[in-house]
Amino acid sequence: MTDEIKHGIANFAALETSIANGEEQSVIELLGDQPMQELEKSYLIDLAKLNNNPAILKLLQDIPVKK
Repeated sequence: MTDEIKHGIANFAALETSIANGEEQSVIELLGDQPMQELEKSYLIDLAKLNNNPAILKLLQDIPVKK
């Protein structure tokens, strides 16, 4: 496994945790301005909906999708 993949997995796990904990600022920092795969984005949006956090949900909906 490459360092880039390890970093991506660790970043995604941190993002999941921040969403679950309602940590909006951490979500902003972890998202950066990078596009995301549609499946990842959909999963994180579902997680935000489960936690009923409209601010985080909006952040996730605004993420560009990788083509």
